[in-house]
Amino acid sequence: MRAIQGSKRKFVFNTVHELAAAIRLREISAEEVVQAFLSQIAQHNTKLNAIVTLNIEGAQKRAREADAAITRGELWGPFHGVPVTFKDSIATAGLRTTSGYPDLANFCPTADATVVARLRSAGAIVLGKTNLPALAGDVQTNNAVFGRTNNPWNLEFTPGGSTGGGAAAVAAGFTPLEIGSDIGGSVRIPAHYCGVFGLKPTDHRVPVTGHIPELPGRPRGVRHMNVIGPLARSVQDLSLALSVMAGPDGEDSEIPPVPLECTGPKNLHQARIAWTDNFGGLPVAHETRKSLERLAIEIAGEGASVEYVTLNGLDFCTVWETWGELAQMERASSMSVEEEIERERRINAGSHPEEPLLRGAARRLNANVRQYAATLRQRDQVIFAVDRLFEAWDLLLCPVTVTTALRHCTPGTPITVDGIQVPYWIGAMGFCMPFNLSGHPAVTVPLTVSSEGLPIGMQVVGARWTDMRLLSLAAELSDIIGPVRHPPGY
Repeated sequence: MRAIQGSKRKFVFNTVHELAAAIRLREISAEEVVQAFLSQIAQHNTKLNAIVTLNIEGAQKRAREADAAITRGELWGPFHGVPVTFKDSIATAGLRTTSGYPDLANFCPTADATVVARLRSAGAIVLGKTNLPALAGDVQTNNAVFGRTNNPWNLEFTPGGSTGGGAAAVAAGFTPLEIGSDIGGSVRIPAHYCGVFGLKPTDHRVPVTGHIPELPGRPRGVRHMNVIGPLARSVQDLSLALSVMAGPDGEDSEIPPVPLECTGPKNLHQARIAWTDNFGGLPVAHETRKSLERLAIEIAGEGASVEYVTLNGLDFCTVWETWGELAQMERASSMSVEEEIERERRINAGSHPEEPLLRGAARRLNANVRQYAATLRQRDQVIFAVDRLFEAWDLLLCPVTVTTALRHCTPGTPITVDGIQVPYWIGAMGFCMPFNLSGHPAVTVPLTVSSEGLPIGMQVVGARWTDMRLLSLAAELSDIIGPVRHPPGY
């Protein structure tokens, strides 16, 4: 275990594993740890606006209780005394949960989301809530309730979305663990933009009970693609969080009792690894491609089986359009007419008319049941195509987005990739959406820092229901890449 950082950094860049072990061994107290994170937030959050609601008194009280329990020889679980944060779309009992939406500005849930309750039971301390775009609806983080969140690597850039506040908080040392959600890259894109680790689990691996964008009291319309997943400073912490959060909860009926087993190749030398930067001709920044290529050469040099592949079995334009169809139908199903009009206005503002996901969404405005079934049949074909890929390979390495973090801009503004303009939504989400549609697990792993001083990450994707094996192999890749870098000045 890496030693706990000294007084200068006050524990804020240690991992969950390190903090939990030190608290358990009484090397530090939970109260000291909570206070260190609160001090870091007080010093830096004004310029980042990553944390939007703090649970100061509740966290301090729980930390004292955690220390008293350790003194009595009681251990609450693997997170005993460790503070964590939650995306502001995940319900926390007695703590404001707004989803960045003005109508929920003062909403205070009476019950925890399943993932919150499970982490509390495992000993975690709820430190606060993190910012997001309204109803988790953008790849930048800005809303009318709390305003804009900035990237800790450069305040002129976005931390991404929709778990942008959470990624910025992990990167800046405000929290060792954030729990976010991902329907089209909303964990993986911010993790890439901010230089941290993020997991999108297999679809239906983790209950989404207590997650908004469906407004409280509305029926749950989003039945596919949206998942809850963690962001952290190590792959091991992602694994620990998943082990606590996964499994049926008696409320989300679509979560099967699939065991969290780690079967398959035991290490990278036994794994078959594919890598690509080509998703239907979508451009990718030169630095991102070269970083992926260098890693592929390095791991091949250590004896792993590595091959560059072209994913000919996938028609990416159809994939992106099908994602748009399904997202449109399910998100709109629990909205009023006025809310749907406002959502469409926000998404389409400034967007390129030929965006594939917008074409798909437009086809399913006011959709009927037959059209919904047709879209699900098309999704089935995508699932089978990606499943076939993992009959030949254990891992797929690929970009997260077309570039590093975007400068703050109006949603819909084209993204420039080495002089080429790419439509906003497909440029930001095009490498992530396929695995939401297919349900396959994917991890963002930090690779390096660009010449502009912005993080570059990659996606590591695996077969469905092999989340723990994927994380185990991703941890080996992380060891090869080297220590995670932190933004300067924190």
